[in-house]
Amino acid sequence: MSWVFLVLAGVCEMMGVLMINKWHHDKSLLSLLYLFAGFGASFVLLALAMESLPMGTAYAIWTGIGASGGAILGMIFYQEPKNAARLFFIALVLGSAVGLKLIS
Repeated sequence: MSWVFLVLAGVCEMMGVLMINKWHHDKSLLSLLYLFAGFGASFVLLALAMESLPMGTAYAIWTGIGASGGAILGMIFYQEPKNAARLFFIALVLGSAVGLKLIS
């Protein structure tokens, strides 16, 4: 169950990052509430995951999901660059997260 909490924490982290950019563009109260909800849920789920997962592994995977997911969402929703090098390094981050899961 800890791995499920960790993946959900990463997804909530992605939502929080997406809402930072949305709030930056429109300054709406709803965007700000979603931002706090995303990061709040992310931290709670990360804490639940860390009850049985090593801190270093959990944090690295959570950060990897959030960072790579934020970059991918930026490409989808905010027309950020989509070049091969950027996609390669996002794949490296995700591959590293999978590798950590396999050895944990």
